[in-house]
Amino acid sequence: MKGCDGSVLLDDTSSFTREKNAVPNRNSARGFDVVDYIKSAVEKVCLGVVSCADMLAITARDSRRPNWDVKLGRRDARTTSRAAANNDIPPPTPNLNRLISRFNALGLSTRDLVALSGGHTIGQARCTSFRARIYNESNIERSFAQTRQRTCPRATGSGDNNLAPLDIQTPTYFDNNYFKNLVNRRGLLHSDQQLFNGSGSTDSIVRGYSKTPGSFSSDFVAAMIRMGDISPLPGSRGEIRKNCRRVN
Repeated sequence: MKGCDGSVLLDDTSSFTREKNAVPNRNSARGFDVVDYIKSAVEKVCLGVVSCADMLAITARDSRRPNWDVKLGRRDARTTSRAAANNDIPPPTPNLNRLISRFNALGLSTRDLVALSGGHTIGQARCTSFRARIYNESNIERSFAQTRQRTCPRATGSGDNNLAPLDIQTPTYFDNNYFKNLVNRRGLLHSDQQLFNGSGSTDSIVRGYSKTPGSFSSDFVAAMIRMGDISPLPGSRGEIRKNCRRVN
């Protein structure tokens, strides 16, 4: 949670509790077995050279377009903190000012916030993360809310783990439909729709991305590179893990 240091990959030890079990990551951060497989394959041909943090940065780039040059040389953290993850990872409920403040604290601009939120063009969310929005909020298209209500009942405990795509139009394709959805009040999460409400400070950015996919793509790449530069660990404070789940 202090930077791009692979801390999210660590399992529990006697001295720290893993980020994996933090509320924002629970049933959300997945695919750790894939990371294990990649690390094992890399270590066989390039022992002790490629950090787990660099692996995550590269796989994030390679999972979907667009493409960019990933800076390498990150070190892996020797600790992790569930408490820090609970405190620092934005939940799906903040208002716009809170979102901007959190990103600014990491050295990321408001435009970076909007561009990186566009990563929600792919992925899913649990019913518990959007139930309040689809039943209680007014800034939501009626038919969209009704569609989501079919698989996310109002009652807590009923369908809590049911999933819905963050982008209702093209949920497995990296494009700018996420922003078109926001303009049409079809943002799944409260924090998504906060980026566009008709009179907000980020409305013009969202509208621009909804009309110009190339602008979104280039800004997303620039923001990903900046995010990848957050608080790199110097050599003495980090390591290159042999196993991404535990420190050496």
